[in-house]
Amino acid sequence: MSYPPDVAVTAEPRSWALETLIAAGCPDAPGDAQLLAAEADDAEGLRVAVLRRAAREPLGYVRGRTEFRGLDITVDPRVFIPRPETELLVEAALKLPEGARVLEACTGSGAVALALKNERPDLGVTASDRSAGALAVARANAERLGIEVMFVEADGIAAAPGGPWDAVVANPPYVAEDEAGTGSLPAEIECHEPPEAFWAGHDGLAVVRRFVAELSGVDRVAFEVGDGQAAAVGEMLRAVGFGSIDTLHTAAGHARILSAQR
Repeated sequence: MSYPPDVAVTAEPRSWALETLIAAGCPDAPGDAQLLAAEADDAEGLRVAVLRRAAREPLGYVRGRTEFRGLDITVDPRVFIPRPETELLVEAALKLPEGARVLEACTGSGAVALALKNERPDLGVTASDRSAGALAVARANAERLGIEVMFVEADGIAAAPGGPWDAVVANPPYVAEDEAGTGSLPAEIECHEPPEAFWAGHDGLAVVRRFVAELSGVDRVAFEVGDGQAAAVGEMLRAVGFGSIDTLHTAAGHARILSAQR
């Protein structure tokens, strides 16, 4: 749904925002309307923000930021917006040994690496991404938050300078390209977020397969996986010598994080 640029705020602003977002089919219209109304400087700011959201632009891009484990993370269309369930990836990594050297691949906005370093300052954290634009966002987040993480432009694990690593954590792309255009993904993702951040081959496992093949010398790993992928990724990890595998589940019961040790 799109709106002409001269649409005006009518009636009470919060009610208008709510009605507009409900009509647009936004999944959490009440929450979005409340947040946008609270943050708007004036009626014009609210109008612009609500119409952007009504066009199904992600809330994080409309606001310019999102919250991740208590950190205020700046986001824009150069990066995939970190989701609350990805906080489980940090939970898994918090159990790493004192002083471990960690690589976070596919860092995007830097949210995972920054949260991990913030909560475990003893860890040596390096974060990589193949996108120069994403790294610019991540570095800006690190500077603003005052958290020291090394960011490097690299595609995957083997290409990242500084290895071998004690541990690797990653939220890699894991959506099957066969789902493109089927409506299985929310419009917010498929139409707005960077496609290289979520498409991963016909079955969604292309990037994970490559990453697993690059784990030589790595003793611990944690990957975020898609629904129904945990068993397949677990078998991949066992095939390269990881014998102890734990699974972390979302509140809805979905297997989302595989944490493994040799």
